[in-house]
Amino acid sequence: MHIPRKRFGQNFLVDDGIIHAIVNAIRPQPGETVVEIGPGLGALTRPLLERLPHLHAVELDRDIIARLQKAWPAERLTIHAGDALKFDFGSLGNDLRVVGNLPYNISSPLLFHLMTFAPYIRDMTFMLQKEVVERMVAAPATTDYGRLSIMLQRRFHMEWLLDVPPTAFDPPPKVDSAVVRLIPKSPAEIAPLDEALFARVVATAFSQRRKTLKNTLGGLMQAEDFAALGIDPGLRAEALPLADYEAIARRLAGHSGST
Repeated sequence: MHIPRKRFGQNFLVDDGIIHAIVNAIRPQPGETVVEIGPGLGALTRPLLERLPHLHAVELDRDIIARLQKAWPAERLTIHAGDALKFDFGSLGNDLRVVGNLPYNISSPLLFHLMTFAPYIRDMTFMLQKEVVERMVAAPATTDYGRLSIMLQRRFHMEWLLDVPPTAFDPPPKVDSAVVRLIPKSPAEIAPLDEALFARVVATAFSQRRKTLKNTLGGLMQAEDFAALGIDPGLRAEALPLADYEAIARRLAGHSGST
């Protein structure tokens, strides 16, 4: 028997109805490169391998790796032992389909890590804490809207697929969960920008949510910058849509010596 490890954020999915709903949403086809993050006790791994001749898995827990290796031969399940936060997903090729019941304690940094591999990815289907999914798909001027919303919405189309109650897990987490699909936007859908500068603008704007843009972005923008873009500096960060943050990054990139 495997004892869930708190430090790995382990809550194992056990509800067959939910498991099959997720796999049906993924609709894996033979010939596709599917990568599962954190297979755990194989709740998704098993039904995925019923439909696929081969699956990649990224897993950190050595006990689970040993268990998976006993259950499936290497030609069916290729296990990449290590931390998904450091894994080079691009090493697995192009047109990847990434799936998983993500450890809730690392979900945001993991989404940021995966964002860098968007050109290699066809889609991603994840179970996450419902609160995180709410933030991912949030609209401007709502309490859930923030840095995660903007950074992900710039790069992905997102679709909330289903809600998952705590009772679907063992042990039951103290939070509700949800399944979300992320599909990378095509290059034509993404306004070309200095990505590092854009990320810095968004992080700076949301560094103190209660303060106005004049306070948070004052070190980067002058009054005339706000005026030129038609942005009220008295607003808070959550009031601005993605396009305004892109416009700010473009203007700052146009300033001489701005790096």
